[in-house]
Amino acid sequence: MAPIQAVFQVLSRNLNCMSAKNRTVSGALGGLLGFVGMSAIAGILVTAAVTPALALSGMTATNTINVFENLPDYLSIDQLAQRSNIYATRSDGTTGLLASFYDQNRVEVAWDKISPFVKDAAISGEDPRFYQHGGIDLQGTVTGLVTTLASGSARGGSSITQQYVKNVLVQKCEALTNQKKRTLCYNSATETSPDRKLKEMRLAIGVEKKYAKDDILRQYLNITGFGGTVYGIESAANYYFNTTAAALTLPQAASLVAIVNNPVKFQLDNPKSETNGSANGYAANKQRRDYILGQMLKYKKIVKADYDAAVAAPIEPVITEPSTGCTTAGTSAYFCDYVTNILQTDPTFGPDEGTRFANFRRGGYNVYTTIDLDLQNAAVDTMNKYVPKSYDGWDVGSVITSVQVGTGRVLAMTQNKDYTQDPNVAATNPNATGVNYNTDIDQGGSHGFQPGSTYKVFSLGEWLTEGHSLNERVDSRRKSNWGTFKDSCNGPQTFPGFNPKNDSNEAGTNYSALESTINSINTGYIGMAKKLDLCGIRKTAEAFGVHRADGDPLEQGASAVLGTNEVAPLSMAVAFAGIANNGVTCSPVAIDKITGPDGKELAAPKSTCKQSVDPAVDAGMTYAMQRVMSEGTATASNRATSPKVPMIGKTGTTDGNKDTWMSGASTKVATVVGVVSVTGDINQRQVSFPGGTAATARHRMWPDIMSVANAKYGGDAFAEASSKVLQAVQIPVPDLRGKSIAEAQATLEAAGFSFTDGGVTDSEMPAGTVARTDPAGGTSASRGATVTAFTSNGTQVVVPDVVGKTEAEARATLSGFAVTKTEQDVTDPRQVGTVLAMTPAGGTGSAPGGPVAIVIGTLATGNGKDKGHG
Repeated sequence: MAPIQAVFQVLSRNLNCMSAKNRTVSGALGGLLGFVGMSAIAGILVTAAVTPALALSGMTATNTINVFENLPDYLSIDQLAQRSNIYATRSDGTTGLLASFYDQNRVEVAWDKISPFVKDAAISGEDPRFYQHGGIDLQGTVTGLVTTLASGSARGGSSITQQYVKNVLVQKCEALTNQKKRTLCYNSATETSPDRKLKEMRLAIGVEKKYAKDDILRQYLNITGFGGTVYGIESAANYYFNTTAAALTLPQAASLVAIVNNPVKFQLDNPKSETNGSANGYAANKQRRDYILGQMLKYKKIVKADYDAAVAAPIEPVITEPSTGCTTAGTSAYFCDYVTNILQTDPTFGPDEGTRFANFRRGGYNVYTTIDLDLQNAAVDTMNKYVPKSYDGWDVGSVITSVQVGTGRVLAMTQNKDYTQDPNVAATNPNATGVNYNTDIDQGGSHGFQPGSTYKVFSLGEWLTEGHSLNERVDSRRKSNWGTFKDSCNGPQTFPGFNPKNDSNEAGTNYSALESTINSINTGYIGMAKKLDLCGIRKTAEAFGVHRADGDPLEQGASAVLGTNEVAPLSMAVAFAGIANNGVTCSPVAIDKITGPDGKELAAPKSTCKQSVDPAVDAGMTYAMQRVMSEGTATASNRATSPKVPMIGKTGTTDGNKDTWMSGASTKVATVVGVVSVTGDINQRQVSFPGGTAATARHRMWPDIMSVANAKYGGDAFAEASSKVLQAVQIPVPDLRGKSIAEAQATLEAAGFSFTDGGVTDSEMPAGTVARTDPAGGTSASRGATVTAFTSNGTQVVVPDVVGKTEAEARATLSGFAVTKTEQDVTDPRQVGTVLAMTPAGGTGSAPGGPVAIVIGTLATGNGKDKGHG
């Protein structure tokens, strides 16, 4: 019964110590005794007073101890809320921190990573009898209870174990995403009431029954708040002294433990805070620190010399602000933003977006990303060099995205703005935005941008897939009525008034697919689309991973062939990487690896790869796109890139030169560079940027990045295109003479040719019928070539064929024509006096009364010369 006697001795001492003016002491005592009766507190205090060994003994079978048997699981010593980190890869293969995220800035550390000074300071200052009691310090608890009941507010008395329990309960509340539930939970865990104190005591004993003292102390130091968002001794050491928990000195350790008692009063990041009541530095903290040092001396944790030196040491924090959020990721902030958006959709972190990101911010994860800082730095440097962050009268944007071919790993991502998530900054500062121009809208991006002629590569893929060749020609004349287009999804389509022009006003009427690609001929590509399925073109783009940035389906009208769908630059980079990968497209990934706080690797999003087009088709695409680099619209980018490796590319310019693009790839890295109008319109050819016009900035930036990529990753030869893909099939041109022009057109198009009406010509054929074609009927031409048909005006007559007739017979037959003759020596007597040849040939047309020249055979005289006669 000694513990019970001790309880009442403590009660008596505390009551006797109360001043005479405290006339409510008897009421307090009555309340206490009533509380003891209702809650069996006497039994709890007795249990708490015994040693931990007894707490684990057979006494647990008593009714008093049974209340501790079914403790909630959440009081297990589990993982604490910790900050999560996002890393990048340096050129030497090491990792560098991009950003940290946390609700509580905490890094949980093991027992041997905490300075003994910290452990001794915590015990001496907060719970000197920690290693002797069974979870509750009886003397301190009774004192605290009496004072609490007398004053109406909590007044200490909690052991380290009790403080740990309270922190766990609070942490559990803060993990709730529902604000109302979180507030109710927090109020319950922190209310000033005997019931709450009793619950803490009960749970503290349960914790001590389960865990060793060192484990409890370790987690107490890891969970405790040290002011603001700083939690745990490691983060406190980092923030306040720019050191680690293991390396803290004696005065530093005591100063940090002092904060735990009252984080606001004893704060160390404002030397002249009104809260600490002093303008003379950290006076309040020093007072508490020195008290703790005195307790450490009292309990023989330090010697007098250490105490004297520590007390004499000034308070000298080295405040080191922790990085938090993507705003601290510097030049990689937009890539960081892309990663965080991926994490919010990754089921690794929870069932929904809000829960996922909350878990990420609290889970202590390490996320190792795909970003290559060599390429990223090159992208940032060239962007800063050639594109301003803002331009008077123009909401200018610029993007650079690089993707590794064959893996989908995003290697670089930047834009010409400063990253912010503050809407006020974004609204007032034209240099800043929180919108990632490189990504889809559901990934923190924009509604996308028109890619212009870079989109033509998908029509090229469909052209070859449907069996056409690069050298096959189409009707590429500019016209306002392109007629009806095939669309297997929506039915035949017409587009009245659709009248695109070529960028340089090229007027060719019969461009091949290769020529249209090399020089980016709009009318050539519309001519190709006329022979294709518009739905097929859309599906080819989708096969390469292309989709609208706003989530709507891709449009597939005639204008879409020229790149009017709003697409994210990252999607185009993925597509070009697929083209460079023998037609195998790999979805983008930004995370290589994720580890939990225990170092174990977790499942990270993986790239999925699929065959987008047949390899033979892809070889044709890369052949044409290499020609774009060597002799077409992308030669400026090609010339400036060094070292040289095989590269493919395609340029793009939208209507009015509003947006300009350079997209291309080696067999290792694909890069998309663009200068865009975020809002409004402007002619980039009329805007001056450093180094040239805004329209040509793409050709200054793209080589800077790809030069680094080529030097680091190299590049192999692309697959060779087959003759079937390169050469158009030769087919005979039908003989159309005498047919109506409508019949001629139908016959040519059915045979696989394009038809052009060449107008009226002099001919012996009936007026209004086809007089001739170019190429001529009976010859061969490439499938898809344009055949021009000329209509007869009926003004000529047929010249009779007189070859083989005598001269007299010939002249009689040619009566009405102006006949001239020449003689030619012959050796065959049968040819003497007969017509050997005539011009024009028999059966052809000539004007009535027109000249006809005949050649008459004569016996050879030996001089070898022809004789002419009128």
